[in-house]
Amino acid sequence: MEALVFNEVTTIGLDVHARSIRAAAIDTVTGEVIEAKLPPENEEVLGWVRAIAADHGPGHAAYEAGPTGFGLARKLQAAGIPVTVAAPSKIIRPPGERVKTDARDALLLARLLRMDELVAVRVPSEAEEAARDLVRARDDARTDLLSARHRLSKLLLRRGIVYDGTVTWNRPHDAWLRRVRAGGLADAKAGTLAAFDAGYGAVTAILARRDRLDQQITTMATSSEFTGVTNRLACLRGISTLTGFALAVEIGDWHRFTGATIAAYLGLVPSEHSSGGSRSLGPITKTGNTHARRLLIESAWHHKARYAPGKTMTDRWAKVPALVAARGDAGNRRLHHRWQVLTTKHKKHTVANTAIARELAGWCWSLAVMD
Repeated sequence: MEALVFNEVTTIGLDVHARSIRAAAIDTVTGEVIEAKLPPENEEVLGWVRAIAADHGPGHAAYEAGPTGFGLARKLQAAGIPVTVAAPSKIIRPPGERVKTDARDALLLARLLRMDELVAVRVPSEAEEAARDLVRARDDARTDLLSARHRLSKLLLRRGIVYDGTVTWNRPHDAWLRRVRAGGLADAKAGTLAAFDAGYGAVTAILARRDRLDQQITTMATSSEFTGVTNRLACLRGISTLTGFALAVEIGDWHRFTGATIAAYLGLVPSEHSSGGSRSLGPITKTGNTHARRLLIESAWHHKARYAPGKTMTDRWAKVPALVAARGDAGNRRLHHRWQVLTTKHKKHTVANTAIARELAGWCWSLAVMD
């Protein structure tokens, strides 16, 4: 990211909370510090910032990224006021500081902003944020479904009822659950029957919710600003329309990365602790976007099996230019070859899959930035 060039003479730190905002402004010419406690309405904050700019010169504002979202940043930017949304994990704090208050946090942001010591996060557009909300709602449905299924199966296990099939949570398994309710739990107490009905109803309801979200994502993936990137990402094995769309909206602007830096952003590179002549590598950092990293880890497993393009893959390639399809085919061959090499070296499968996911991130980037 390019270094900030300050033409402003006032730096403004905002410690933003749901019900209040603590503000601190530093006039870098006189050294004067102006502090205020503001209501959470964006219009009130904008009015205060404008008043500071009128009295002390042009200002540049900063606040930490958090649950309050990016509405304030968009409001300030629309008014022509530069604003930096800082990554909380990258804020430098004095190690000996034992007093933490909202006023101190706001003043610290103003000081760090002037010294260009804040790491900015990208502010997504409203369309990107809406699509991201949809994708994450679907991910919530996935985790809720996993929990509901787990509770139901363990309820039956405690009663000694075990499914004898090999694949669960399909139509035969659903029919088996219905038979269990009709006959296998005939001698169960009323509490157990009520718990089974509640668990089975929860699974059914969450499945319906997930299917509705899948349909909405599919519709948006075929006719939105993310369609092109989604179709290009789907040229790789393990990346369906749902996964490609999720990666497209989670990453947003792919051009801010390179093939070497996107894996670091997703937390797929090894941690390191080196000093002097020693160099020690540890587990992956797991920083950055958790949702995108999970999708890549899951997709990487698909490259382990023998690569033979079928109808599904050729249909996806038909939606993109030939150059993009050829790039996707090259990526699939390369990633399967890497799986074979790591397997030959007897690497642990989870470690090998993470390495494949790290390289898969680079292939996704190369496809996403193709015009």
